[in-house]
Amino acid sequence: MDYLRTVIEQLTHRFPSRNGRNPSALLGAADFLESQLLSLGLNVESMPYSDGTLGVRNLIVHHPGTLAGSPHIVVGAHYDTVLGTPGADDNASGVAGVVELARRFVDRLTRHALSFALFPHEEPPYFLSSAMGSRQYASALARRDVPVRMMLSLEMIGYARAEMSQHYPFPLMRALGGYPRHGDFVGIVGNLRSRRTVRSLRRAMQAASPIRVASLCAPGFLPPLFLSDHSSFWKFGFPAAMVTDTAFLRNPHYHMPTDTIDTLNFDFLGHVVDAVEACILSPDAEKEV
Repeated sequence: MDYLRTVIEQLTHRFPSRNGRNPSALLGAADFLESQLLSLGLNVESMPYSDGTLGVRNLIVHHPGTLAGSPHIVVGAHYDTVLGTPGADDNASGVAGVVELARRFVDRLTRHALSFALFPHEEPPYFLSSAMGSRQYASALARRDVPVRMMLSLEMIGYARAEMSQHYPFPLMRALGGYPRHGDFVGIVGNLRSRRTVRSLRRAMQAASPIRVASLCAPGFLPPLFLSDHSSFWKFGFPAAMVTDTAFLRNPHYHMPTDTIDTLNFDFLGHVVDAVEACILSPDAEKEV
């Protein structure tokens, strides 16, 4: 919990408005995150590329599996923000989760290979373009024929209030689907091709966590299902899902200057990270694709 808070404090206080239109903050955040990963004894691959005007980079930590050729599990989050926002929930919460998970697996043996990835350029004006860091990484994996068991995008995972009414993207979804009324659950979102992945994620997360887990699979072209880095992996045919507190369907500070660390629920955030760790270690994750 303390480490999650430290990463979020540093990103929001030292590097607010970390966007390609504010290069010093975006590039400074990348340097800070790399130093954090290195301080944990991790080897970090810096994957540089140009968005046409600015040189940016993905940060990747590889954790080799014990079985040669086993499919990768990729856990990723974007470290950029909308201009003018500190981005505590969007998406320092997800970034802190990825760094914490990488820390937990430093000395662990897993049958499958793991990649912990931090991406720039998820936010406008780069979203859905080839400038997205996740698009660059997914494309590189596809070119190299790297097998991917599943990609998990940690997208806003720190905002939860039991007393808050939860909104949904489709009419009557709560009433007909039995979804929770209050905003104190974690959501898993996948496209139809990722149904199996989403089912296994939900089982593992619910078994490992005291918080409720809800899931949704639907055609990936429907907004807001594709609104994060998992959609980059869908583009290349990889199974992928978003783990989220549901963003603007719950958090009133979404893309606002008020998206600050004091609005986060760190107990909830810790439970989400524990649940994702359980997914990585679950029997379903060990199966070959």
